[in-house]
Amino acid sequence: MSNARSNILARLRAEKPDIPTTAAPTEIQSATWDLPGRIEQFRSKLESVRAEVHLTSEESWLDLLKRLVDKKHISTLLYAPDGPLGSVLSQAWEDQDHSPLIARTEPVNQWKEELFYGIDGAITSTRWGIAETGTLVLWPTPAEPRSFSLVPPVHIAVLEAQNIYNTFADLIEQENWRQGMPTNALLISGPSKTADIEQTLAYGVHGPVELIIIMITH
Repeated sequence: MSNARSNILARLRAEKPDIPTTAAPTEIQSATWDLPGRIEQFRSKLESVRAEVHLTSEESWLDLLKRLVDKKHISTLLYAPDGPLGSVLSQAWEDQDHSPLIARTEPVNQWKEELFYGIDGAITSTRWGIAETGTLVLWPTPAEPRSFSLVPPVHIAVLEAQNIYNTFADLIEQENWRQGMPTNALLISGPSKTADIEQTLAYGVHGPVELIIIMITH
């Protein structure tokens, strides 16, 4: 080792701050919202980043979905027929002449061009929500793959309000993630966005330009 390098290292070691090894742990204030508080916090956080949140009932959410599909001019809505919403979505349009629902069960590399250029929107289930950060937690499966929520320009997510947790820590603990970590859980906190060096925001560059949450309350 050269003398110059030895001198530099010696000065760095001499100037190293003296940090106590028994420093007290940082205390984090836990969120304690009740269910109405969680709903409002969750909604406020998502709407602050240009997502849409619609509260509805178990009996009315399909009618709301149909209105949103018409309003957004979604002519092709990708869904998972074998996923959690599959049967109820199929039944919702079975008596109508035209259905926007599109199902694809083959490997994505066989219909990639259609996925990227021929699908207006997609609808997925949502496992949980996180109120503190306004975050959707999706748990993709082979029946409802992650590409549904990452590629089409409009992502419609359906969430049961009772499945919103105060914090991510609460979710991990109460759902016992330590016993079965998901392989590819998705945490979504708004539409896809990015910014250039001048901090000009652009939406939809790397994913959906619109995020719509249908929140079912009881």
